Amino acid sequence: MSDAKTVFITGASTGIGEATARAMVAEGWRVGLMARSRDKLQALAQDLGDAALALPGDVTDLGAQQDAIATLVAQFGRLDASFANAGKGLDTPGTEAGDPEEWRRMIDLNIMALLYTTRASIPELRKTRGHLVLTGSVAGKVHIPGSIYGASKWFVQGYAGNMAQEMREWGGRCTLIAPGMVDTPFFAEPKPDKLKPEDIAEAVRFALTRPERANLPEMVIMPTG
Repeated sequence: MSDAKTVFITGASTGIGEATARAMVAEGWRVGLMARSRDKLQALAQDLGDAALALPGDVTDLGAQQDAIATLVAQFGRLDASFANAGKGLDTPGTEAGDPEEWRRMIDLNIMALLYTTRASIPELRKTRGHLVLTGSVAGKVHIPGSIYGASKWFVQGYAGNMAQEMREWGGRCTLIAPGMVDTPFFAEPKPDKLKPEDIAEAVRFALTRPERANLPEMVIMPTG
């Protein structure tokens, strides 16, 4: 097994996922990149070089994530961290006016895909006493009128704490990253005065590079504007 560590990242083709992949390769890690956008993913992997492996696929498919992680471990020999980052919001907010089919697609991505990342990763993370990182949100820490998206992130907030308790039994760690508004393709309109993807990537990098004696269960990052 190589000494170089490996992280699996979902939602890796743009935004926070892409920025985190760049930050971790700069740190000397190898990265497995999963997203549905094959062209963007392969272009990123080519840009990052031999330290990156493109793993195009649908993160809402458990089998696809399991296959991706198996391919990653076969390529690099180990899995030290997984970053369950893929997520989406809603075009039509609220319960009365909202679209139930859109709710389902969001829940499949924000909740089920995150659970699939965890389930697919844990057997390998246990071998390396590894680290699970979950993208939550400040929207999962405060009450926003009628926000179904916020409720999905409340799930992530609670689940991260539960996984931290489970993983500590075998020396693993779980960190929740809870950003405020970030200027990413998540939003239809640019948010130039808000956080940048690189700000969140730096938080992930910081969490993943703490010594084994240091546990960082949660990081909240807010824009100053």
